[in-house]
Amino acid sequence: MGADAADVGAVTRPADADAGRAILDPATGEPIASVADSDAAAVEAAVAAARLAFPAWAARTPKERCEALLALAQRLEDDSEELAALECSNVGKPATMAAEEIEYAVDGLRLFAAAARCLRADASGEFVAEHTSSLRREPVGVVGAIAPWNYPLLMATWKVGPALAAGNTCVLKPSEQTPLSALRLAEHAAATLGAGPLTVVTGDGEVGAALARHPSVAMVSVTGSTATGRAVTHAAADRIARVHLELGGNAPVLVFDDADLEATVEGIRTAGYWNAGQECAAACRVIATPGIHDALLEALTVAVASIQLGGPADAGAEMGPLISEAHRRRVLGFLDRARAAGARILSGGRPRDPGFFLEPTLVAGVDQGAEIVQEEVFGPVVTVQRAADEDEALRWAGDVVQGLSASVWTADLARAQRCARALRFGTVWINDHLALAPEMPWTGFGQSGHGHDQSIYAVEDYTQLKHVMVKAS
Repeated sequence: MGADAADVGAVTRPADADAGRAILDPATGEPIASVADSDAAAVEAAVAAARLAFPAWAARTPKERCEALLALAQRLEDDSEELAALECSNVGKPATMAAEEIEYAVDGLRLFAAAARCLRADASGEFVAEHTSSLRREPVGVVGAIAPWNYPLLMATWKVGPALAAGNTCVLKPSEQTPLSALRLAEHAAATLGAGPLTVVTGDGEVGAALARHPSVAMVSVTGSTATGRAVTHAAADRIARVHLELGGNAPVLVFDDADLEATVEGIRTAGYWNAGQECAAACRVIATPGIHDALLEALTVAVASIQLGGPADAGAEMGPLISEAHRRRVLGFLDRARAAGARILSGGRPRDPGFFLEPTLVAGVDQGAEIVQEEVFGPVVTVQRAADEDEALRWAGDVVQGLSASVWTADLARAQRCARALRFGTVWINDHLALAPEMPWTGFGQSGHGHDQSIYAVEDYTQLKHVMVKAS
């Protein structure tokens, strides 16, 4: 929110719902707050504040930007209980999951802060006689950052952290469904970074499009669906603005006959249903070879049925609700059409009320060309297919438009390496799924986007190279 915080997004209590968009608790379906959408004037003011702040922020030394981001990370850590509570109520997450996300976001910000001091370009050299060339790595300017609803604060830090570390200023638009933690982040940023380096605007896709089209926004960074990425790219295209896209996933899980059955089942139980499957890297497409398929399916059916469904206040809850009733209807639509096409629902598949809960679901008997295999469901749904051999498993794994992440489960190291080379996905796990490290880049192939989140590579993405050549006198 920065200098003009009160003008950008106003939060009121449910009793004042007429003052703005109602924000719902997915675990109950009840309103918990109201947030006013930013109008065109608010978007203009936020971009103007970021543009005004850019020269001074970009001129800060890497050490100074590092120290400012470390101070921001410390404030988030100090406020971690409140931030976790916001994520619990706004997204419906189990309390332990929300706490882990805040911890990971703080750790990531500290890494980006350190990376601000480690950005390098090639050493200078003489490539033309009597001329010395050097490269400068410089910030791009004002970055428009659009964050999703599944990990509101964490994904916001994945955007603004590297952009700020590189010397850019940012205008952040959180999802209209989950703006609360982003508004809290803006308060902490104003206190630690000063007015302007980070501002927040609130609202739906129209606000995001206005940000993407704005002539003073040099780069637009999006985490969201492929459709959102496509819309933002079109909005930015007329002025050839740079785009950074982390989009949908549809992760294959290749399970070979020699895999550790118990470990594989536990891995899928966790990674397939983490965050109610509202996870771009969810282990959602299991492809098993014949020697393990039946045993895997039997064990998974039991394991999935054992997942404890509940809201943030429910002790022992492992999986929360979906984000909205509209999204639950979308996921149920996939299941209805899959049943009509002959698929078998082996576990779950039923909605639970109150709130927007859907039982963790396991689906078998699906063809490679089925909608539920080809498209990202983004819910607590895992499909299981039986592949004849390694070649067919790899062919099916790659036969989708997304390429964000995949996993391979086998005791054969040579096979694991073969598969890792063959899979056109940004991250490939061997005998695991969903393990992340902020030091390593998160990126995608195909329609999963381009650019990097996390790691020093993310910070580099928010820079541009300048060649400086000096002629010897």
